[in-house]
Amino acid sequence: MLLSRRALLAAAAGLAFPAAARSQEPYPVNMDEWKKLPFKFQRQQMEFETTEPPGTVVVDSRKCFLYLVLGGGQALRYGVAVGKAAHAWDGEVIIKNMKEWPTWTPAPYHIKTKPDLAKWLPGGMPGGPENPLGARAMYLFKGEVDTINRIHGAAHLGDIGKKATAGCIGMLNGDVIDLYSRVQIGTRVVMLKKSGFFG
Repeated sequence: MLLSRRALLAAAAGLAFPAAARSQEPYPVNMDEWKKLPFKFQRQQMEFETTEPPGTVVVDSRKCFLYLVLGGGQALRYGVAVGKAAHAWDGEVIIKNMKEWPTWTPAPYHIKTKPDLAKWLPGGMPGGPENPLGARAMYLFKGEVDTINRIHGAAHLGDIGKKATAGCIGMLNGDVIDLYSRVQIGTRVVMLKKSGFFG
């Protein structure tokens, strides 16, 4: 079920994450780290004209922005790191799974470039501060097929605004926690083929 436009706008109004939520995290997270980004990559509500319904996530891979559509010509925008050219993708997927402090299992191409990562097979690397998925992961599926791409945390400040991931959409831990609280299983994620108008 998609959130109503009113609910999304109300949620977007609170860009700062509640202090109570900060204390519930099992590992330290700097929820205000986004404020250290260049202004254009800071989390902000802004104008965004789209035909996508409220609740849709739209990713502009060329400009390294992720938008949560609020409706009424508005969206909540986050700066992100996106996939390098060799791992780029476009089109539409669905969030089919969501996890807090998820386990990370390296894919074959990770093992190929860094053979020592094989130590995490088959069970995967437990969630925690060193885990490449960070504080949250949203698993992207095309129909019933896992794309192996994720919207996830653990991006560094210097990654945001760059093509710095292996096909995933990387966010600061504070930003991914914020986004995670606003989406749900079944949320559509649209990767633009051409850059959007705003930015």
